[in-house]
Amino acid sequence: MTDSDFSKGTTRLIHHPYQPPAGFEAPQPGVFKASTVYFPTVADMRQREWKDKSAYTYGLHGTPTTYTLEERLCTLEGGTQCVLVPSGLAALATVALALLKSGDELLLPDNAYGPNKALAEGELRHFGIAHQVYDPMDPADLARKISPRTRLVWLEAPGSVSMEFPDLAELVRVCQAQGVCSALDNTWGAGLAFKPFDLLGDAVHLGEQGSLAVDISAHALTKYPSGGGDVLMGSIITRDTALHMKIKLCHMRLGLGVAANDAESVLRSLPSISLRYQAHDQTARILAAWWQAQPQCAQLLHPAFEGAPGHAHWQAVCERKPGTGLAAGLFSVMIDARYTQAQVDAFCDHLKLFKIGYSWGGPVSLVVPYELGSMRQGWPAHLKHGTLVRFSTGLESAQDLMMDLNQAMQAHLPWA
Repeated sequence: MTDSDFSKGTTRLIHHPYQPPAGFEAPQPGVFKASTVYFPTVADMRQREWKDKSAYTYGLHGTPTTYTLEERLCTLEGGTQCVLVPSGLAALATVALALLKSGDELLLPDNAYGPNKALAEGELRHFGIAHQVYDPMDPADLARKISPRTRLVWLEAPGSVSMEFPDLAELVRVCQAQGVCSALDNTWGAGLAFKPFDLLGDAVHLGEQGSLAVDISAHALTKYPSGGGDVLMGSIITRDTALHMKIKLCHMRLGLGVAANDAESVLRSLPSISLRYQAHDQTARILAAWWQAQPQCAQLLHPAFEGAPGHAHWQAVCERKPGTGLAAGLFSVMIDARYTQAQVDAFCDHLKLFKIGYSWGGPVSLVVPYELGSMRQGWPAHLKHGTLVRFSTGLESAQDLMMDLNQAMQAHLPWA
């Protein structure tokens, strides 16, 4: 074969005329991978618009795979527009970069996700963006701290690690009254425990906005939407077109994108998210009830349990009919102060089924002990003193997990 024959063969492979027939349908949508997108003519290239999802221009701006995932996530949370980013933290950062400039101020709850606080204390401060921390359990404190410079308020329900559930509706009302954008980290709720754009539950039809809604919902798809502990991704969902466009253009300028196979993984998991979420929730309640009965437990931190900080607020948003509320698979336990941090660490090390690791929402149960005092401006009055341990339930048998907890407790947290 001559070089000419070889090159012609290569050209034919690259420019092969075959096109598969249209009309193929299957349970899972197709996976489209692209940087370059073809245009039939120069005129068509110049006329195409990606911002409203009416066409394709470049892989970074969307493919059929990512458009499909965005639309399904909007259905899950009740929004109308969505952008995808490489992680949950990237979602928080993109919101901040899209909406804040030098001289502006950001407000964060004291129990905010740690990396979001670190972002405010690091890069945002370097950009000339100030921040304050407010008490999430006191809407009046938020109202007092909003200033003419405040442009964004972050909300979490429940709070990170310590699991307090705030009066979410009242916090949103405070933001609305003062004309400040409210952004919710909705990873825990996942569009299932409550709808961020229908906080009072008075929307009549699926997809409608209720009378009270956050402005932005940020979601770590890494957790429940993925469900496998193997995908990093985030989303930013809105209902206001102008607000969405600010975020989308910032997203474009930052060059953010997600891999097609990661989008495929989330699309494959979404149909089972409700079943998995309920399974995680049920197991967490069984284990939380077991912990509550142990003398080693100084305080149970699970918003669905009476007496937990913010339980009434959880009921107002998540459980409008008795026995119907959802609460994810996450809870924390304040271990009695008689035990040292070393003893608590040894207890965690001795667990067999619970693996030590960050994140949650996957099939494997996780445990992490925290030094809460270093994470808050002061020790919250509603929390007893001790060592906090957070548990994330996977999909294992609740009975097996309970036995695992018991054997580690007997070895390292004896009560007598």
